Amino acid sequence: MGVVGRGRGAWAVLAAGLALAACTGDGGTTTTVEPTTTRAATTTAAPTTTATVTTTTAATTATRFGGEAVIGDLQEPITLNPFSLGGDTYSVALLSRAWTCGTQEVDGTTRELIPDLVVELPTVANGGLTLNEDGTGTVRYEIRSEAVWEDGTPVSGYDYEFTYQTIMDPDYPIDRSLYEAILPDSLLAGPKSFEFTITGPTTAVEGLFSLILPRHQIEGTDFAAAYDDSGWLSCGPFRIDSWQKGEAVRLARNENYWKTDPETGERLPYLDSLVVRFYPDQDALLEAFRSREVQVIALPDDVEVIEEVRGLEAEGALIDVVAGTTWEHLAFQFGENRLVRNPGSYNLHLNFRRAVAHAVDRDLIAEEILGGLVSPMSSYVDAYSPERSGAAWDRYDYDPNRAREYLASLCSEEGVDCEASPPRVVFTTTFNSPARLRLAQLLIGMFEDVGIAYEAELEDSVLFFGETLDRGLWDLGEWSFVGGPGLTELVGWHAWLDPAGPLPAGRNLYRWGTGEVTGSEDGWFDQPAGYADEHTARFAELWILMEAAVDEAEISAYLAEAEEILADQVVILPLYQRPDAGAVWADTLAGYRHLPYYLGELVQGGDTWNVESWYRQDL
Repeated sequence: MGVVGRGRGAWAVLAAGLALAACTGDGGTTTTVEPTTTRAATTTAAPTTTATVTTTTAATTATRFGGEAVIGDLQEPITLNPFSLGGDTYSVALLSRAWTCGTQEVDGTTRELIPDLVVELPTVANGGLTLNEDGTGTVRYEIRSEAVWEDGTPVSGYDYEFTYQTIMDPDYPIDRSLYEAILPDSLLAGPKSFEFTITGPTTAVEGLFSLILPRHQIEGTDFAAAYDDSGWLSCGPFRIDSWQKGEAVRLARNENYWKTDPETGERLPYLDSLVVRFYPDQDALLEAFRSREVQVIALPDDVEVIEEVRGLEAEGALIDVVAGTTWEHLAFQFGENRLVRNPGSYNLHLNFRRAVAHAVDRDLIAEEILGGLVSPMSSYVDAYSPERSGAAWDRYDYDPNRAREYLASLCSEEGVDCEASPPRVVFTTTFNSPARLRLAQLLIGMFEDVGIAYEAELEDSVLFFGETLDRGLWDLGEWSFVGGPGLTELVGWHAWLDPAGPLPAGRNLYRWGTGEVTGSEDGWFDQPAGYADEHTARFAELWILMEAAVDEAEISAYLAEAEEILADQVVILPLYQRPDAGAVWADTLAGYRHLPYYLGELVQGGDTWNVESWYRQDL
C-alpha cells in the first residue's frame, strides 16, 4: 500500500507511523457464517478491573530501598543494542527502558509523550520549535542539568550530536528515515544544549532522539559489534550487570541515576537490582508466576488466560488490564466495487450507516468477545491520545428503535418497501481469528432485530488483507489498526481516510470521498468514481492542514473537527481496543503499573516504563 504525502518527502512517510494489523494464513477460501447461536439479552458490562495503585500506605520511605524484582519474558533478545539488527523487539525495549535514556518517554497514565532528558519537549508555544522564513524549522533541546551517565559524566549536546552521526553512518544498519530531513550543517551542540534545523517543520520531531549514546565511551569503538552483549554506559535507573544467555539478564542499580521521586524526594531507583528471566513458552512463564519465581509478567491478549491468572488475586496477585494499542472497527466500503459483494448496498446513505451504528450493540460485543475486560471504544482517538478523544461515537448507543427509524427514513426516501425487500449487509472479515468469528455470529441477531438482512462471507486473511481490501471488494468489513503515543501517530492515521489518497498511490481503503482510479497496473485498483460530498471535501482540507501544522493547539482543533466529521457521517464504527494485561505479585512488589508496548521508532512502553519507582514492600 502506498503512503500519502504532499511534498513532504520522508516526513510524510514517518507521519504515518502506524500499522494495519493483519493475521496471515494459508489459502484464499471464503466461509459463509450460518446463524449458530441466538442473541443473548443485552447487558452493559462495566470494566472488571481498575488501575493499579502505584503507592501503598503499608510501606514507608525508609523501607522502600533494597531488594530485587524479577520479570518473566517469553523472548530472549539477540542483542542488548536497540540500534542493532534484532534490536526492535519487545524484549529489547523491556530491558532498554531500564538502562537507557532519551529525549522523551511515554507517560503510563495519560499515554502521552513527556520529557525525559530534556526540560521540555520542543513546541512552537514554548519556543523549542521555530518556523523559519525559508520554510525550514529549527529545533532546540535544553538538557536537564542533573542528567548524567553512570560514570558521572554529564549528558550533553555533544552526546546528541554523536548520536546523530552514528545514526547517519552508512556502515551501521540503522533506520535513519526519521533523521534524513535534518540539515547536517545545522547541528549546534553545547554542554547542555542541542540545536538542529529540519527541511520542513512537522510534528515528527517529537519522536527524534528517543535514545542517546555516550560519546565519551563509544567514539572510536566498533559500535556495530561492541555493545550487543553489554550495552553502553547507563543513563537510566539501572545498568547492565550480566547476561547469562539462555537464562536471564541482570541489571544493578545505577548509583548515579539523576531522577528523584516527586512524592518523597528520594533518589531513584528503589530496588537494588532487576532481573529479566526468559522462558520457552507461555505455560512455563505462567507456572513461573504461579510459583512466585517471578513477580511480574505480561499476559497474552487471551481472555481465558487473563481470567485464569486473575484467580490468583486472592493469594496476593494483581492483574492490571488496560485498553491496548490494537483496536478493532467496523468499516463501510464507499467505492463502487462494494456492489460486487453486495449489489444492493446502501452504504452511501447516511440514514443506513446511522441505522447500523445504533443496531450494533458494542457493549454486548465487548462482553461476549472480551469478557468485559475493557469497555467499548468511544473514538479511534482513544488508541492514540486518550486525553484528546472527543468520545464522538458515544452518541451511537445501542438503540434498535432508533435504528428502525433511520431505516424507515431511508426506505421512504428511496421509495422502497423495506418489509418486502429489506436493506442488506454482507459482512466480510477474516475467519482466522476466533474473535472475528464470534463477532460475525453476534451481528446476526443485531441486524435481524432491526430489519436488516445479513450475510457473513469470511475469508482467509491472505485474501482479505490482499485483494479484498486493496480492490474494495467488500461491503461491511472489520479489521484492526495499531495505535501509538504522540501527535504524529494520531495525525498519520488520518491518511487511511484521505479523500485524495485512493489506492494505489494512497491508503484510503474505504474509498470514502475518492475520485475515479484508472490506469493502474493490470487494472488492479481501477474503480469508478466514488462517493463525495461537502464532508469529504472538508476532511480532505483538514488532512492537508493537520499534516502541515506543527502548533499543538492548531493540530488539536483540526483533529477534533476531523473526529466529529467521521462520527457524524459514520464513516467507521470503532468497536474496542484489545485488552492488554500484566500481572504482579502486589503483596511483594509495589509501584508496578502495566503499560502496553508501543511498536515503531520509539523504544517505549512495556512494563518497565516506571521501573525506577518499584519497591519491595515485603522487606
